[in-house]
Amino acid sequence: MEIWDVLDENGNKTGKTILRGEELKESEYHLEAHLWVINSMGDFLIQKRSKNLKNAPGIWAITGGCITQGEDSITGLKREVKEELGLDIDENKLSFHIRHKRKNALADIYILYDDVNIDVLVLQKEEVEEVKWVSLNQLKNMLSEGTFFKYNNDYLELIFNALKNFKGNND
Repeated sequence: MEIWDVLDENGNKTGKTILRGEELKESEYHLEAHLWVINSMGDFLIQKRSKNLKNAPGIWAITGGCITQGEDSITGLKREVKEELGLDIDENKLSFHIRHKRKNALADIYILYDDVNIDVLVLQKEEVEEVKWVSLNQLKNMLSEGTFFKYNNDYLELIFNALKNFKGNND
């Protein structure tokens, strides 16, 4: 059972908590953290969500999740990445990109530039079926095909704008 802190639109804790799955009011939010891992070739590490998940089963996405009561986004992100991929991330290597407001969630989006060896990752099979590296063009094709998670256009624009200065191989 996950308990979430309820936040206001500015990300301040309201003193209230809810159980995952409970409805939030219009002006209430919970915190999420998302990690975009990019290697020295400019490729993205993505994961295929388990077919058994309630939300977006079998769809490719980036790593991340909901932040539980008492956690900040970096602590929660490190926990999620360790649980899902078996990967310990160095928070000093994280670049905080932006906080993106979604319907009832505030998503802290981080970027990690790292040549992660996917062959040594330990996947949490309840959540992740497989991982792979994809180029920016492959990612865009997956978005148009509907095989990559449908993040909204504002969200994707933030990510793609942040990467414009990256000089990797994004064929």
